Order: sequence, then C-alpha cells, then structure tokens
Amino acid sequence: MNRQELISQIKTKKSYLCVGLDSDIQKIPAHLLNAQDPIFEFNQRIIDATEKYAVSYKLNTAFYEALGTKGWESLQKTIEYLPKDVFIIADAKRGDIGNTSSQYAKAFFENLNSDAVTVAPYMGEDSVKPFLEIENKWTILLALTSNIGAQDFEMLELKNGKKLYEEVLEKSQQWGTEDNLMYVVGATKAEYIANIRKIIPNHFLLVPGVGAQGGSLEEVSKAGMTKDCGLLINSSRQIIYASKDRDFAEMAAQKAKQMQQEMALQLAVTS
Repeated sequence: MNRQELISQIKTKKSYLCVGLDSDIQKIPAHLLNAQDPIFEFNQRIIDATEKYAVSYKLNTAFYEALGTKGWESLQKTIEYLPKDVFIIADAKRGDIGNTSSQYAKAFFENLNSDAVTVAPYMGEDSVKPFLEIENKWTILLALTSNIGAQDFEMLELKNGKKLYEEVLEKSQQWGTEDNLMYVVGATKAEYIANIRKIIPNHFLLVPGVGAQGGSLEEVSKAGMTKDCGLLINSSRQIIYASKDRDFAEMAAQKAKQMQQEMALQLAVTS
C-alpha cells in the first residue's frame, strides 16, 4: 500500500486506528483453545469485528514466533485473511548487517506480504537500506519508544546538544522518503511529539501506547496530526482483550468504534 492509498483509507473510514494483534495464547478466551488453530480463530473474530473501524493491523511477531512453526503458520494465515484495503505491519523490530537485513526484508515483504516492518536503527544505514529498497513497502524506524528503558539510550544527550532520538530522526531522512519511511513514537511521549514534528513534519508516525499504557489519543492527535493525518495510532490490549468471555469480539468492536469516533472528531478539527 502506497502513501496515497493509506491516506485515502484514513479519509474513507475517518480513522487512523491500527489494531495490534498481540495475540497471546495465555490470554485469549478459554473456549477458543479447543479450536484447531486458536490464535488464528481469535484473530479472525477480532478482524471481522473491527475492520470497519481500522485502517491498519499490527502483528507483533514475538507472540507468534514463541509458538514455533505453528505460530508462524498462524501469523501467515492471519495476514492472508486480512482485508486487502488495510495497512499490514509486521512488528518484528529487525535490523542487522546488510545481507541479513536483506533476508529479513524478503521474509516479511515477499513471503508474508506485509506492507511494513518495524526496524531498529542502532546499526545504522546499511542495516536499514535493504528494507527501504523494496518498492511500495514501508520501513517503520524505532525513534522514541514508550518503555522505561528508552532513557538508557534514546534520550541521551550527544556532544552536539541533540538527543540521540533526534539524531536518528535527522540522519535517517537521508536514507528514505516520506513515501517509504515511518517512525515509531510512543504515545506516552506525547509531550515530545511537537518537537518531533519540527524535525519530520510530514512523515507518518506509528504511535503505540494509547489505552492500556495510558497514552492520550487527543494529546497525540493535537501534537502530531498533519494535513494528511500522518498518524497511525495503535491499540492492542484495550481492544483485543476487552473481554475474555464469548462476547470478546463484540466488545472489541465497541472499543474500536469508540476510538474511531474520537478519531473522526480529531480529523474534522484539522480538515
């Protein structure tokens, strides 16, 4: 999915919701455990319930890889099941020397056919470039994350007076464009988003942390929204685990609809 197609979906659905399919075998409703593929069964129901409200789905690959080959099969089946008009993110946080990154890019872009993959920038340009070389695919670079450990490196002040995350934002713009490069910025860092927009005014941001982690949809939207929206706000646990009973899909739909309605209001303000 290219940039204009993504923007078109945001306008059509009046939404910039990304549903995180962080599907944990230990947290899904117990009655699904008898299914042939419990994770896929769970994902199917969540997707059917939320697709009218979401423009994107993010699959945290760790929850699938932890289950071995069966988990990988669930991941592949889920991606194949997703509607063709949604933006599919493989949240894999890869990044290695060039020839290894090339194989990661092939795995997630060619084999799984995801639209985007999250990538760690720590090893520099040659570790990121192989992902950016795939046409009509997106690299989502970790910039400023919401975990406590972000203070260890991302917030370090360099000799030039910049924070490390600011250096990552500035330097990486030389590697890709607004058409193939996004950035992860945690919703719990909303106070930094205005500054981030000074560095990357038009790139899309993938923003996790709204909901269960305490991030504010309104604050993030006010600080980060562009004329093209420029945001994908991810919500995982708040939606997919809204209920652990047989009504889990219906409850997920309610949570997704609520977020979509809030997003429609924010889009109306900037239009």
